[in-house]
Amino acid sequence: MDNGNEASGNGDARARSRFNNWIAVSVAIVSAFLGVTKIKDDNIVQAMLLAKSNAVDTWSEYQSKRIKHHVAELGLNSALALRSVTMKDSTELNGQVQSYKKTIGRYDSEEQELRQKARGFEKEYDALNFRDDQFDLSDAALSISLAMLAVAALTCKRWLLYLSWGFAGFGFVMGAAGLLGLPLHPNWLASLLS
Repeated sequence: MDNGNEASGNGDARARSRFNNWIAVSVAIVSAFLGVTKIKDDNIVQAMLLAKSNAVDTWSEYQSKRIKHHVAELGLNSALALRSVTMKDSTELNGQVQSYKKTIGRYDSEEQELRQKARGFEKEYDALNFRDDQFDLSDAALSISLAMLAVAALTCKRWLLYLSWGFAGFGFVMGAAGLLGLPLHPNWLASLLS
């Protein structure tokens, strides 16, 4: 009878060893993928900060041009009012009117360029944020998977191992979408977590 119990004990030990091997391999794969996607995610966050900073700087420059534009319009209106009140064609007033008109025209074009540039930085930020959401979802799913794998190793529950693989699968899909720039983005989940 001891041989039967010993054989049964060896079978349990082998099954436990195989189970732990699956967990160890899973942890290694999930951790490696998590490390790679974390590097890419950090780079995207840096690019997001730069795009947001550029957008803010450009909008500030735009506002500065708008103020100068407004001051030039006030100057033009003053020069036109002064010219109409004096009722004479002063060379100096005509020169000021032309100068103000030229300045206003320059500000019009500069403002339009700055507005387009700022909107471009905002679009860049939004595109980067889309990818950052993908990496955030991947990171969360892979972290949950690692936690479940730890508990599965302690409890020897196969269903927990399989569930951890499900979370890991979702994490791999979202991470791959972020790495490859795929348009996969569960908006409802991203908005729920943001």
